[in-house]
Amino acid sequence: MDTKRATASENRVLGTLPSNLMRRVLDNSETVKLNFGDAVSEYGEKTRHVYFPLDCLISLVICIDDRAPFELAMIGNDGMLGASEALGVGEAPMRAIVHGEGYAMKMEVRKFKELLDNGSHLQSTVKRYLFELMSQINRTAGCSQFHRVSSRLARWLLLTSDRSGVATCSLTQQFLSEILGVQRSAVSIAASVLQDRQLISYSRGLITILDRSGLEAESCSCYSKMAQGPGGF
Repeated sequence: MDTKRATASENRVLGTLPSNLMRRVLDNSETVKLNFGDAVSEYGEKTRHVYFPLDCLISLVICIDDRAPFELAMIGNDGMLGASEALGVGEAPMRAIVHGEGYAMKMEVRKFKELLDNGSHLQSTVKRYLFELMSQINRTAGCSQFHRVSSRLARWLLLTSDRSGVATCSLTQQFLSEILGVQRSAVSIAASVLQDRQLISYSRGLITILDRSGLEAESCSCYSKMAQGPGGF
């Protein structure tokens, strides 16, 4: 258990709960540090814990044959990992990997289900978030098919910044190529395009957003849709 103190305002799903229900969530959770590269869940494995990110970032990825993992959704302080438990599904639907280290509230599935059974507000909140998550997955799949890599990279960097609260992140070209599902050379070209336009700086694995409004203009339309979210979080 980590010493960081959790507050409801740090996670937007929990922030919508009534104070009495939020207190019960806090009483049944622990605050943990998640490190870059940690595999929080594996496809098909029994779900043992749910996580509510505070300032960490978790990628939901799919692995096809022997290809590198491809990100279908990003979970930050806007959501939670393990929401499918609200549907009575006891297995992880995708692999979950930490791509931005930080803190999260961790709760045993058994305790989470008890709160779901006794709190209709929590059920409706989690199901609404599930709809938002499915929308994000669908849009990511379409975005990867129809939009150019530089726009997709801009979209991904903006969403990462939104959910982490920082403008600088440490990311390798190899990691970005896997997340976006493209060759490293394509990531290099896309990053160079954004850097030449002075929208980002990229050096030794560190990417910093320099011009947020310009990066939003460079991003595809998917960013505004994902940032807003149909669930209202």
